[in-house]
Amino acid sequence: MQDRFRNRYKVPKATGRMRAQIALEAARRLYPTIAPANPEEPGNWLDAAGPNELYVAKRKAAAVLGHRIRPGDLPSDEEVREQLVSIWRGATGMGEVEVGGEPSDEQGDDTAEADADADADAVVPVMAEHIDRFTIYRLRLLPLESVKQNARLHPEGDALYHSLQVFELARDERPYDEEFLLAAILHDVGEAIDPSDHVGAGVESLRGAVTPRTLWLIEHHMDLLATRDRPISGKLRRELEESEWFDDLKLLRELDDAGRVPGQPVGTLDEALSYIKGLESESYLADIDET
Repeated sequence: MQDRFRNRYKVPKATGRMRAQIALEAARRLYPTIAPANPEEPGNWLDAAGPNELYVAKRKAAAVLGHRIRPGDLPSDEEVREQLVSIWRGATGMGEVEVGGEPSDEQGDDTAEADADADADAVVPVMAEHIDRFTIYRLRLLPLESVKQNARLHPEGDALYHSLQVFELARDERPYDEEFLLAAILHDVGEAIDPSDHVGAGVESLRGAVTPRTLWLIEHHMDLLATRDRPISGKLRRELEESEWFDDLKLLRELDDAGRVPGQPVGTLDEALSYIKGLESESYLADIDET
């Protein structure tokens, strides 16, 4: 396998923690499509997703989480179903439910490994709908550290370092604007998912975890980047100018361009997320589009 610059890289061995995260993300994506409006016992609907749907969900989950993983190392279908049952328990308030028969020897070994890693590494909570949004942000941002960028356009280095630079600049400009600060630090998360369409991949991976304003800024942060080969059309410019967030978009574009300084001091990712979380201004969360 090769990275975006056609350099060979080794895919690391999947850990139990990684498998548990992928199973949880896959279940979170599948649950709304296979569970009825008022789901009863899981046995009535749990098999609605066949092997192909489960495989696709697992591959998408791995991509969204930024995990490079061999197909054979993906969690088993049974692990995803167990997470679906956990989500069902949280949604219905029901107690313990047993699913399926005894696992095979191979499944038993995989489950034991996953349990051991989960205990050691404090894996994310089992109910997907209860995952803290800052945990999601961190999961999206961490893989950017391994994304090496075009040295001519980004002499500063990896995509995480660039994102932290943009965040620092945004904090200087808008220290109390949580939505704008999130757009600044999250604008390139798609680079670790699909470099050929990092904007679309980033928007999809954050949908439901950020507000419409933050999502719009991320979705359009490249639209004001005019080049000789890619000028901005008059139609697009007018559409952007009609938005109430156009001035924010212009500022984000300026900060994106400015956050490319080699050796620029920045804080850590955890420090940046802690600052945003500390703003404690979450009344807008009721407006988040959950679709």
